[in-house]
Amino acid sequence: MLDMSYAGCMKLDVPYLLGINQVSDRVGSRDIFPFNLKFLASLDLKFNHPVTFFVGENGSGKSTLLEAIASLCRLPVSGGGRNELSAGNPPETESALAKVLRPSFRKQPRDGFFLRAEFAAHFASLLDDRKSDSSFGGDPYMMYGGRSLHMRSHGEAFLAILQNRIREGVYLLDEPEAALSPQRQLALLLLIHDLVAKGGAQFVIATDSTILMTYPGAEIVNFDDAELNLIALKDTVHFQITRGILDNPSKYWKLLLEDDPI
Repeated sequence: MLDMSYAGCMKLDVPYLLGINQVSDRVGSRDIFPFNLKFLASLDLKFNHPVTFFVGENGSGKSTLLEAIASLCRLPVSGGGRNELSAGNPPETESALAKVLRPSFRKQPRDGFFLRAEFAAHFASLLDDRKSDSSFGGDPYMMYGGRSLHMRSHGEAFLAILQNRIREGVYLLDEPEAALSPQRQLALLLLIHDLVAKGGAQFVIATDSTILMTYPGAEIVNFDDAELNLIALKDTVHFQITRGILDNPSKYWKLLLEDDPI
């Protein structure tokens, strides 16, 4: 049985990234993306726990801010670790938002990783390219379970990265639940718990998973309002819809069909 009761009663120090805020005079036109994101005008985000979740509707800017944090932590915005900074790993190479933000660190992380669900295949192909490159020294699969990520299912590849690559540092996860079954999401929670307990890891996770949001003591940042504010799990739209449809699926289907224009 997973016992995470300590998280609710112990104050856990944030090991690395303490906060980010916008630098107004660096912002260009607020009519173009990403400078038109509604939270940017008042962005002054503090990290008070080693585990932070970003939640909100699609298009609210969760992934865009996570990309910017990756850049501020000297991680590639397309995903991966610092070994991939010079790899030119497509499809994105820089964060426009990062240029108008100022980070505050307790200390700079020596390591980290940005895991992006949507670009996982690009990262797997990058490792395969390194394996076939005679000029690349060492085994590119060594830190990712010992074999090509393309030889695993999507979920298995995700877990191989998470279980083998993550140790100490800042770890940014963008919708990790996209490849993970509910059971594997619980395995991820246990992994996060163990690493946080050791005191050397910090996680910022953009997610729609109510399972992941149950992490005890974690802070949940809501992107659905004009300002970024903390929100309780039970107050999130994700929790309310999930609980409602599981408690009474026929009621929800009735409402859905009544609203269906067909």
